[in-house]
Amino acid sequence: MDLLIEQIKTHVPLSPADEKIIRNLFHKKKIRKDEHLLEAGQICRHLTFIEEGLVRYYLFTNGEEQTNYFNKEGEWVCDYPSFIPKTPATAYIQALEPTTAWMISYDDLQTFYKEVKYGERFGRLGIEQVFNNIIRQVISLYTDKPEVRYEKFIKAYFDIAQRIPQYYIASYVGVKPQSLSRIRKRISSQF
Repeated sequence: MDLLIEQIKTHVPLSPADEKIIRNLFHKKKIRKDEHLLEAGQICRHLTFIEEGLVRYYLFTNGEEQTNYFNKEGEWVCDYPSFIPKTPATAYIQALEPTTAWMISYDDLQTFYKEVKYGERFGRLGIEQVFNNIIRQVISLYTDKPEVRYEKFIKAYFDIAQRIPQYYIASYVGVKPQSLSRIRKRISSQF
């Protein structure tokens, strides 16, 4: 849980009393490789912090999986459009490798916001970051060519790209795996 506490401290100060509250509100969970944290149709019931591991978000569009996002150690995982209004999710969240996570329910998150001195500020900063990431991704999807999206993927996920299967990277970029191979060849030939 120390990584979780340290990650929160990068955004807001925590007193020893705040840390004790956090330790009581979050619960540890081990997730197997390929196990889903969430499937479409389910309600997202937890905000999850990844201590160790890697997950991907994906949707089914036109009968095919479309990978939308990846999260790794030190990052938060949640389907906010399901979690906040408690409605069925349209996304899937799947562990790409064995993952250790800390989870907090919606009700316990409300307690976090009330009882941790800067809890609400932490929540606002987190949502602002999620909002900015989503807007950037949507703009890129509509304005960038696949080669540019791949370059952005490499910049955003340089530290985990080797841990992600190529077909998921191709799905994220919005191309078939063969097209991704051609894009990678063109980019590597420029150097």
